[in-house]
Amino acid sequence: MKRIIKITLVLITFLLIQISCKKEFLEPTPLSFYAPENVYVNKAGFEAGLVTVRKDLLNDFYGDRSHLCADTHGTDLGNMTFASDWNTVTPSSGTYLPILPMFARIYGYIKNTNVIISRIDDIKWSSDADRNAILSQAYFYRSWWYYRLVNTYGDVPFLGKELKEAKLDFFTHSKWAILKKIQSDMEYAVQWLPATPPNGQPSKYAGLHLLAKIYMENTEFDKAIDAATSVINGPFALMTARFGAWLGDKNRNLLWDLHRPENKALAQNTEDILILIDRSAAPAGAKTVGTYTMRNYTPTWWHNNVKDSKGLHGTRDVFADGTRTPMYDTLGRGNPDITAVPWASYTNWYDGTYTWRNTPDMRRSNINWVDCSELLYNEPTSVDYRKPFNPAYFALLSDSLTTMFPFPHYKTWFPHEAGFTGRPMGGNGDYYVFRLAETYLIRAEAYFWKNKPDLAADDINKVRERSKALPITSADVTLDFIFDERTRELYLEEMRHTELVRAALILAKLNKDGYSLAAFTTKNWFYDRVMSRNKFYQLGLIGSNKFTLSPYNVFWPIDVNVITANTMGVINQNEGYQGAENNQPPLETIE
Repeated sequence: MKRIIKITLVLITFLLIQISCKKEFLEPTPLSFYAPENVYVNKAGFEAGLVTVRKDLLNDFYGDRSHLCADTHGTDLGNMTFASDWNTVTPSSGTYLPILPMFARIYGYIKNTNVIISRIDDIKWSSDADRNAILSQAYFYRSWWYYRLVNTYGDVPFLGKELKEAKLDFFTHSKWAILKKIQSDMEYAVQWLPATPPNGQPSKYAGLHLLAKIYMENTEFDKAIDAATSVINGPFALMTARFGAWLGDKNRNLLWDLHRPENKALAQNTEDILILIDRSAAPAGAKTVGTYTMRNYTPTWWHNNVKDSKGLHGTRDVFADGTRTPMYDTLGRGNPDITAVPWASYTNWYDGTYTWRNTPDMRRSNINWVDCSELLYNEPTSVDYRKPFNPAYFALLSDSLTTMFPFPHYKTWFPHEAGFTGRPMGGNGDYYVFRLAETYLIRAEAYFWKNKPDLAADDINKVRERSKALPITSADVTLDFIFDERTRELYLEEMRHTELVRAALILAKLNKDGYSLAAFTTKNWFYDRVMSRNKFYQLGLIGSNKFTLSPYNVFWPIDVNVITANTMGVINQNEGYQGAENNQPPLETIE
């Protein structure tokens, strides 16, 4: 009996049906004033529901070990060195990474959208336009979450309506059925999303941007091109001149301006398609804990593993009087959840006769990056004070793995508000979800799939020329080059694993280059690309850090507790993980 109760509670938690774990939940209680029945009674109530849905999206990008951080792990860009052995990532592993819990979290976010969608006709609307504008936003967010789910976990259950009681009979749907459904939803949504909503809300152009990706994954490349073209021809333009708060600093450049949090929502910024608004001055419930970019993506330069030539700790975060050192304020308290691979920091910037040291590409300019040679001993009493770190002095050479690697300071530096006295992890600030540079790269990819490399090169060059990179020719256009360019432009902005898996699925669906859907978990482009660029997986062992990756890790495992709690249905486990032997064919139709 105790086991039955436990399993039922796990599933109820998964569905986020809000009940108490205390015994008082058995007693009848009045409806909360914030219950759906009391909220969704007029337009204002539905708009309040959308506020919650918008806040849910922030959880993908903000905070310690955010979903964005996790989605970069185990890719061609970097690793969480403390969890880099994918053999230990199982459906029941006790890992504290977001890999297992993200599945249930996203269904919680979907639940919030489904309440709006299911109740949209429970009231009398003053106009169809009001109704459809609300519904289209809910469709946008739900489509975003399902796009993330199918490109992270593969085949998953589709939940399309509000649940008002416990449900024990979920069945897995095919990823292709879900992609078809969200394509239909987004085709409806872009008709009703506003062209110029307030900052932080999706416009019809944000909808078209997302829809272009969905079209590509469904191999409807002409439609993807049309959707991306509608965005490119819309009220946007790549930023080509300096602007904003740092305009007077002649030592900075355009890319620095583009990624300053205070510049992202400016009317001058014609590149922003969808941003997340997060301000330190906002009330506590209306802001995040911060970006944590200065912790998640920067090295532990301050750690006592950083030894000087005398074998002493050569750096410090705060002075003896407790004040923070300049390095602490500007670099942050790095504890890298993503240790960047050498390819992303160095090799990817080789271009003709240029290297990462002298490239004209502003995205890798010295003013925008912190390189290993710029990590200096800052302990005033050290004999090596103000000299660059020397890993030969470290107790273990492998200690340099997390204590010294280059990083794009122009993207990681989110300063805290004036008077902040805590640890600098990365403060509040607006964050890009979609911007026009990616739209060009989406259309370039669609042209690639259509075997139109000349047009693909034109779009890629739009992005490259803005950054002073050398132009390419149609002969340079490959899928790998497109994703190399996405790295140069969108590092720490895009959901990298999600986008790599999307492209891998397209290749397999088209049966190109030896890939197929039938053998996807044993041979796929995601794995081959990661292994070709991630030096850590190539080496396998660095000090005590073990790096392993297998083709089936293209999809993440689904929490075993979710599967076993579903006692009257079948939620499939991904191939390669324990429990997949109990799978049933996924449903191909969404009712």
